[in-house]
Amino acid sequence: MWRSLSRTGTLLTLAVGVLAGSGFYTARYAEGLSYLSDDPKACVNCHIMRDHYDGWQKASHHAFATCNDCHLPHDNIIHKYYIKAENGFWHSKGFTLQDFPEPIRIRPHNRVVLNNNCVHCHADLVGDITSHATETADAWNCIHCHGQVGHGPVR
Repeated sequence: MWRSLSRTGTLLTLAVGVLAGSGFYTARYAEGLSYLSDDPKACVNCHIMRDHYDGWQKASHHAFATCNDCHLPHDNIIHKYYIKAENGFWHSKGFTLQDFPEPIRIRPHNRVVLNNNCVHCHADLVGDITSHATETADAWNCIHCHGQVGHGPVR
């Protein structure tokens, strides 16, 4: 009986070790800790984002806003890192399985975050517009008219 438990324990320890080692290797290889920062260069860890990063460097918001300023919520840190983790999961899945649309498209709930951030930063300019808007999601859509602001001309 002890021999059976010893063998099971050894196999379980080996399996956990392989899983943990693979996870740590993947996180290190993918520069996983860089995604916890606000550094825009973290977005370029994935080669598919290079055009977006290059466009942002040439766009009008380069001197004023980083990727996280526009693409993550500002209401609280828990919501910010929840959205960051969710986006990271879907980006990792898409890039690993190569099943993402090209060009990359913003998902609907990320569009809401982006629009809220536009209004937050430009409240003094758009206050009159948003104060008369209805509560529907499409009452105002900043990127409909200003889609080239963040990443430069559409490629």
